[in-house]
Amino acid sequence: MKIHNYSAGPCILPPDVMRKASEAVIEFNGTGLSILEMSHRSKEFVAVMDRARALVKEVLNVPEHYEVLFLQGGASLGFYITALNYLKTGGKAAYINTGTWASNAIKEAGRVGEVNVVASSEDRNFNYIPKNVAVPGDADYLHFTSNNTIFGTQFKDFPKADVPLICDMSSDIFSKRINVADFAMIYAGAQKNLGPAGATVYIVNPEMLGKTGRDLPNMLNLETHIKKESMFNTPPVFSVFVSMLTLEWLQALGGIDEMEKINNAKAQLLYSEIDRNPLFASTTAVEDRSAMNATFVLQNEAHQSIFDEMWKAAGISGIKGHRSVGGYRASMYNALPLESVQVLVDVMRELENKV
Repeated sequence: MKIHNYSAGPCILPPDVMRKASEAVIEFNGTGLSILEMSHRSKEFVAVMDRARALVKEVLNVPEHYEVLFLQGGASLGFYITALNYLKTGGKAAYINTGTWASNAIKEAGRVGEVNVVASSEDRNFNYIPKNVAVPGDADYLHFTSNNTIFGTQFKDFPKADVPLICDMSSDIFSKRINVADFAMIYAGAQKNLGPAGATVYIVNPEMLGKTGRDLPNMLNLETHIKKESMFNTPPVFSVFVSMLTLEWLQALGGIDEMEKINNAKAQLLYSEIDRNPLFASTTAVEDRSAMNATFVLQNEAHQSIFDEMWKAAGISGIKGHRSVGGYRASMYNALPLESVQVLVDVMRELENKV
């Protein structure tokens, strides 16, 4: 039976990417070695790293002078790296709090210096995105999380500020067109729209670095990794390789604009059913609904056991909601086909007919 994988992460990957990755695990590119065992200094893997970095630039139309890095530690380490590299000694940073990961970023930045939370949606359990945020002009940067996987909200328009913008785009990068030039830095864990867990991509304007007055440890200094072209230490080889394959798949599909159309179609299909079907309700403000993570609940919890049986029987996996919200969460990352969304919608309609 086909599995319709709605996992919030690590998440679904394209079948063609999985096939090519599995072949490379046995033998990579005629070398007689697995991609898992070859030297990261070999010319074969250096070519993979160079190709992966170049594809990020091509797919997102990254400005030429920006640098692309593949590092370890996930976005959770990125929270701390951000503050170390951009929060000046004696300065302050502005943050927008829209959920768990934004809250964690605020906490980590607080270990480095002064943090000013300029807007928050905590008052309504993070079910909306704050609008018209006032950002102090003397802030070293404004940080926000573009898509909130747990609460199902997403910035449809990015904040405007007269300070550098930094964004954690872990769960919606490569899902739609963005203007990278608006940002001092974008960072994102690979395990949503890019590849398997293990790598974090950083897209950095190097002109904004080196201004904090801090003596940074090499491993947490973005300038170190830029100088070494992501090869200061052993990189997450397999995650970088699969990320490269995923970006090639995305390009072959028609690029970021085609991907955005597909993602919008998936979101429209599911949200239309949630709104139409009297058995279900969305948990987020309509204007802030995430195209990546649709969160919804049953109007009557008495229907839960039968609904759970039905979606499991249909081969659906990974739609249980996070404990902070409850209900259900359908994560519709790039590799999830429209067909899988239709299967879920059909189950929801079947439930309506049964009860």
